[in-house]
Amino acid sequence: MKHILFSLLVVILSYSGAFAQNCNCEENFKWVKKTFEENDAGFHYALSIKGEEAYKKHNELYESKVKEITDLGECADVIYDWLTFFRKGHFYIDIIQSSNEVTETTINNNENWEKYPITEEEFNKYLSKGKLEPFEGIWKTDPYKIGVIKTKSGYTGFILDGGNTPWQKYEVKFKLDVTKPNKYEGTFYLRNYNGYKLNDIIQLGENTLQFDGIFLERETPRFKDTKQIKSYLELIKADKPLVQQYSDSTIVLRIPSFSHSFKREIDSLIAANHNKIISTPNLIIDIRNNGGGSDGSYSEIIPYLYTNPIRIVGMELLSTPLNNKRMESYMDNPDLTKEDKKELQKSLKVLNGNLGKFVNLGDKKVYIQELDTVYSYPKNVGILINKGNGSTSEQFLLAAKQSSKTKLFGTTTAGVLDISNMYYAISPSGDLNLGYCLSKSYRIPDMAIDGKGILPDYYLDNEIPQSEWVQYAQDSFSRNK
Repeated sequence: MKHILFSLLVVILSYSGAFAQNCNCEENFKWVKKTFEENDAGFHYALSIKGEEAYKKHNELYESKVKEITDLGECADVIYDWLTFFRKGHFYIDIIQSSNEVTETTINNNENWEKYPITEEEFNKYLSKGKLEPFEGIWKTDPYKIGVIKTKSGYTGFILDGGNTPWQKYEVKFKLDVTKPNKYEGTFYLRNYNGYKLNDIIQLGENTLQFDGIFLERETPRFKDTKQIKSYLELIKADKPLVQQYSDSTIVLRIPSFSHSFKREIDSLIAANHNKIISTPNLIIDIRNNGGGSDGSYSEIIPYLYTNPIRIVGMELLSTPLNNKRMESYMDNPDLTKEDKKELQKSLKVLNGNLGKFVNLGDKKVYIQELDTVYSYPKNVGILINKGNGSTSEQFLLAAKQSSKTKLFGTTTAGVLDISNMYYAISPSGDLNLGYCLSKSYRIPDMAIDGKGILPDYYLDNEIPQSEWVQYAQDSFSRNK
């Protein structure tokens, strides 16, 4: 089964479990296909690029596949593959499953699981005897305590304490194989015993392992980490916004997500550190692995990088009966003012009056953002980016790049922005939840981001550890004085 930990609000795939549930895959596929064709804002755009003939062949292949499938998990995987014809992200397919089904299947999956039978006491004796291989030790990733031991092909991680989960002592939680010196590939078994193929396996300093988005902290034996590693771990593991005083000349603002739920925290953090920010030469904004959220969440950051008017390209919404239900659902929000409701009703009337068409609910295609103040400090703004940035994060970068004091450091972003504003629909069978998009950017086709991403000004290659990115950005500002 496919499990992707790349977490965008705009999700590429969020599929929570591969359980043996029966389904009528052919009917589920027909529903997904029809719903996507009629309602997704990017459907016809993808067709205009790839062609009707390619789409016809694509459908013939998958129509044949789904006829043979009776397992719901396998069906969801195949439908996901079908969706990748249109774009690389901003779609979603998820199994809707009862808690009873999850519990029963987990127990069944668990019965004959591979074990590494060594007690914690015995393992501690082994660890105390001599020089250890780099990953060997006792590690913690909530709620698990895991022993890691060197094996012939690489490393095996086994449960010492499964916490409040179905995992039992000695069961193998992950396996790593050496592919080349200091390079590994492997599989990490999730809470429900499904295997997740690991893409990035990194040791950070002495006491942290990073498997994609999973962090393991060493408990035994414990070693001393450098100041730089400690600084990096504070940033990259943050689950909420924070400010870090990196040096006398540099402040780091870490924003792990632009989720609307973070807006108040982001705004409060910036307000509390306003005087510090406008009196420090360098501001580094770390948005690595920030998958997006709400544009309003970054509004209070813009003044610190602003140097000149910012052009913001708008979008249009595809009006269909299903799509317009999202606007209807907003009317139930108890926090709406009378003016808000009046505006929503006006927008809904326009949408319902233009079914089957793209509608611009604004009065312009391009908006100009102008501010009254240009701060002398920060003099330099660096933004750290990587492939984990998509959607609202990319919208933020398009605005930030228009500032003469801003540079981007890192790697190319995900490229999931042009077709956006996700909405969800449940299949008639009640088995699947489909996510698709309602809007299309006016940047298409001249400044398309989807499938391409946003390039950094400074490409930080694999020879530069991510723990050194802040230092690299600070040094580049010093060189360019």
